[in-house]
Amino acid sequence: MAKSDIIERKKEHLKIALSPFSQTGDTGFSRYRFLHNALPEIDYDKIDTSVKFLGKKVSYPFFISCMTGGMEKGALINRNLAKAAEKKGIALGVGSQRAAVERPKLQRLFEVRKYAPNVPVMANVGLVQLNYGFGLKEINTIINMVSADVLVFHLNPVQELIQPEGDRNFSGLEKKLENIIDKIKVPVIVKEVGFGLSEDSVRRLYNAGVRIFDTAGLGGTNWAYIEGRRREGYQSLGELFSDWGISTTDSILAAKKVKDEKKNKEMIILGSGGVRSGIDIAKCIALGADLAGIALPFARAALISSKAVEELIEQLATQLKISMMGVGVNNISKLKRSPLVAINNC
Repeated sequence: MAKSDIIERKKEHLKIALSPFSQTGDTGFSRYRFLHNALPEIDYDKIDTSVKFLGKKVSYPFFISCMTGGMEKGALINRNLAKAAEKKGIALGVGSQRAAVERPKLQRLFEVRKYAPNVPVMANVGLVQLNYGFGLKEINTIINMVSADVLVFHLNPVQELIQPEGDRNFSGLEKKLENIIDKIKVPVIVKEVGFGLSEDSVRRLYNAGVRIFDTAGLGGTNWAYIEGRRREGYQSLGELFSDWGISTTDSILAAKKVKDEKKNKEMIILGSGGVRSGIDIAKCIALGADLAGIALPFARAALISSKAVEELIEQLATQLKISMMGVGVNNISKLKRSPLVAINNC
C-alpha cells in the first residue's frame, strides 16, 4: 500500500464514522438498571467525581478515547480535544500514529501536548505493527511524539481483514508483546476497537505483562461496517460482521473477573464502546471499570470547536452526577460498589 493512501483511508474512516449508520450492536447497557435511592442524604454540590489515572488527578472518570490520525482534519480535531481536555481536566487519547512514523511530516497533526500540558495523554498504534517492521525505536517515536503518559496498543483483527489494505498476520503477537513490554518506558494499555475483549484475551494479555485494559466493546462505532463501506463489493461482508463481538458490559465483566482472579488492585479496566451518556459512564463504573472512554461524540464536537467539546464534557459530568445522586453516593469509590439490577429484556 502506498504511504499516501493512508491519508485517504483516514479521511474515509472519519466520513463514514460520522454517518448515522456507523453505530451498530448492543452495548448491553439497557440490560442493567440502578436501584434508585429516594433519600440519598448527600449534597449534590459536594459530589466528588475526580479519580487518579496514570498518577494524575483527573476531574471525571471518563476520557476522550483514541480516534483520528494522519490527516489534516485530524489536526483540528486533536487541537480542539486537547484544549478542552486540559481546561476540564480529563485524559486524552490520539488516533493511530503509524502514518506519522512512516511519514514524519505528519507528526505535526498529533501536536496535543502543547495544548494539554497537565492531563494524561495516550499514544496509540496497532499491536499488529510489531509484525510489520515496528520495534522499540518506532514505539519510542510514537511515545515521544505526544510526550505520552501511556502507550495504547490497539487490537483489530476483524477490521483489518475487511479493510482493503488491512494487515493479515496476527501470529506471534502475544510473545512479541511480552518481550517488548518491559522495555517500553511508559505503561501499556491494550484495547480493542469495537469488538470487545474476552476473559481469555484479558487473561493472556495480563500474563504477557499488560495491566491496563480498554474493552472497546460492541455497540459503538462499528469498524466492520465502516471498512465494508470502503471496499467495493464488500458492503454485505461489513454488514454481516457488524454484529460480531462482545458487548461493552460483558467485556467489562470479563475483565473484572480476571482482576478478581489475579487479586491485583493495580489492574485498571477502561470501559468503552458505545458509551453515550453519564448514565452509561456510571454503569461502566458500577460493573467494574475504573474509567469510561468515549470517542465519536467528542469527534463530532471537536469538528465544531473546543468550546463544543467543553460543553459535551459538562453535559456528561452533569448526567453522571445526577446518576450518583440518584443512587446516593458522593464519590467514585462508592459508585463502584453501587448495585445494578439485571433486566430481562426478552
